[in-house]
This record gives sequence, structure tokens and C-alpha cells, in this order.
Amino acid sequence: MPWSSFDEAFGKHYKPLGRPAKSTRLMVGLHYLKHMHDLSDEEAVERWVENPYWQYFCGFEFFQHHLPIDPSTMTRWRKRVGPEGMEKVLAATVGVAVETGAVKESSFQRITVDTTVQPKNIAHPTDSRLYLKALQTLVRQAKRHGILLRRSHTRVAKRAALMAGRYAHAKQFRRMRREIKKLKTFLGRVYRDIVRKVAGNAALEARFARLLGLVERLLTQKTKDKNKLYALHAPEVACIAKGKARTPYEFGAKVGIATTNREGLVLAAKNFEGNPYDGHTLSDTVAQAAQMTGVDPERIYADRGYRGHNYEGEASVMLSGHKRGLSPQMKRELKRRSAIEATIGHMKTDGRLDRNFLKGQTGDAINALLVAAGHNMRLILNALAFWLAWIMSVTEKTVKIVKTDTSRLMIRYQTSMA
Repeated sequence: MPWSSFDEAFGKHYKPLGRPAKSTRLMVGLHYLKHMHDLSDEEAVERWVENPYWQYFCGFEFFQHHLPIDPSTMTRWRKRVGPEGMEKVLAATVGVAVETGAVKESSFQRITVDTTVQPKNIAHPTDSRLYLKALQTLVRQAKRHGILLRRSHTRVAKRAALMAGRYAHAKQFRRMRREIKKLKTFLGRVYRDIVRKVAGNAALEARFARLLGLVERLLTQKTKDKNKLYALHAPEVACIAKGKARTPYEFGAKVGIATTNREGLVLAAKNFEGNPYDGHTLSDTVAQAAQMTGVDPERIYADRGYRGHNYEGEASVMLSGHKRGLSPQMKRELKRRSAIEATIGHMKTDGRLDRNFLKGQTGDAINALLVAAGHNMRLILNALAFWLAWIMSVTEKTVKIVKTDTSRLMIRYQTSMA
């Protein structure tokens, strides 16, 4: 791993004053290990103490018996470095894959592109739950700042949310809508009461500005509106239709993935705000892949969802189902386009793409890049394990041949002596 390059890239985020910072190799290594093995910050730090191989990978020559950092340090380090630094972490895995022989440089010229959803760590959004959560948050903030409300409605609101869920389960939707309307009325009363009592107080207005803005957005949104609010703690979440019976919708952010067509090495993991059309994400995804590798692709393979794309580069874009004017090699590569689906599946099951716990749009971008880096590290380790197994098998065969030849020579020598 190019550890010295990380020191040069991330050194600008630190100042020479104050307490010495933790080593860059330790922080980058912990993030690699975390996303290779699908661990949380706490689990990664605790397992690091037990594993001498992990400690050597992070730059320690002697076994350590104590936690290297507090788990919250990883959160602060991610915020300090940002998505730009995580792109360097991903680019390093691409360079290591070339050096170890896990991927060939010629593979960078032929890439496969697809999009997926990175679900956010939120509960399934329903109107009753959102109204109740907003009401409880407003009341809690009002008590914290000494605002006396005319009525909090917390007891009757909790009862209304409970009955709304029961009526929905019993398919009594008219009664369910009546309870939801009650919840909306309770929330509106508390919202207007707080607006009246913070008016004229600059400090309280600044304190309640974000929360009151979210509640107003929640009260005014309609069923068919776009850019709806699905979670108070994650207002950036978008509803993305998946089109499958078991999960018709997913709530999170759209991510563009680019891999090599031959080996499946991830070259780009670009996070997008909202729910853009797949074809309009192609240009940014390919640009990130070219930045990671330093090579402009010659052929781009994608599915039919990219029809009407916005890519204007020199590379030829081939969509699935395209048949005219293709050489046999192009047909084989286009047939391998569907392999990216398995790559995305591994990033969700073996990595942390199935649920994002990081905050905000910055957290979405950071998590996608780190998941891609962890997937590349697993591919590199699998390639090294394959070569090691091959070398071991060849060595065993050589030893057997040498033993056989030696025994034959001994038999001949004994026969001649007799």
C-alpha cells in the first residue's frame, strides 16, 4: 500500500499545533479493514486489538494490548478528510490491484457501468410515524429551551398513531385516515404555538429555524409531491422505485458504479443527490473512473436504462440488446455486462452498501467510496490466495517427482551393487 502518499495527501488537514494526531496509516488501515469485513467502528477497533496481522497492516511492529483509538475518532477523521480524501483511498486500491496482478491495465479501457440504491438507516416512512416523531421532537426542544406550550398533545398523539397502525392492519382505511388527520392537526397546533412564541427572539429563531422548516415541509407536502420528506434526521433521503414485489421502493441515495468488464474491480462509486435518471449519471460516473485510473475508457457497457445518456466523450457506449456492428470480442464483453449485478450484490451483502449509517450527503458519498475500496481489497486478497494455492500445488508436484526419481536411482544403485 502507498502509505507515504496518504501522509502527503491528508497532511493539509492537520496543523502542527496541539496534540499530535494519530498516524494516517492507522486511520486508513482501520477503514480498509472495517469495510473489508463489514464491521462498525466499534467492532473494527475491538477486533484490531485481537489480531496481530491487522496491527502489522496498520504499521505496528509489536503486539498492542489496548485500543488504538476511541471509535468516535474514525467519525471525526472521515469528516475531516471528506469525499475527496476517500477517492484517494479508493484510487490506492486500484494501483495495488495492478501491482499484484489482480487486474491488467488494459482492462481500464473497457468498463461496465450501472446504478444502485444505497439505503439510508431510517425506518420505513409512514405519515403517522412522521407526524408523531415531529411532534415529539418539537415538544422536547421547547422544554429544553424553556418554552411553555398551551398543550403538548403527546399523550393523545401517541394513542392516535397506535390506532392508525391497528386500523391499517385491519384494512379499515377510513378510520386510519381519520387518526392520521388527528395527528396532523396536533402537529400543526404545536408548530404554530412555537412559531408565535419564538418570534422576535433572534437566538430562539436561529435555534428552531431548521426544525421548524422541516416540520413546515412535512405539513405542506402531498401524496404525489416530489422531493418529499421521509425522515427528520435524514432530509436528503429520496424514494427510489425498485420495481420488485418484495421491495417496490427503497429510501436512500442513488450511486453510480463502474467496474472493469473483465475482472470486476470497482473503479468508481459516485453518489448522486435525489433520484436522477440513470442516463444523466453516466458522464459523472465515467469521469470519476477515469480520474481513479488515469486512463480514458474506449468502451462503456451499460443496460437499457442508460438510453438517452449525457456522455459526450470519445468512448463508444454499448447498451444491452445492441447487436449490429459488433465484433465477436465486443459481443463477449457485452455479454459480461450483467456481471456487475453480482458485484453490486457482493458490495451489499459482504460490504456496507445495504444500509448507510453515515450522516448527510457527505456521508453517502464517503460510504459508497469506502465500500468500493473494501470490495477491491477483497478481490486482491482472493487473487493472492489463488496464486498462493497454485504455487503450493506446483511445489507439491515437484517434490513428489523428485522423491520418485530419487527412489528409482536408489533401486538401480542397489541392484548394480548386488
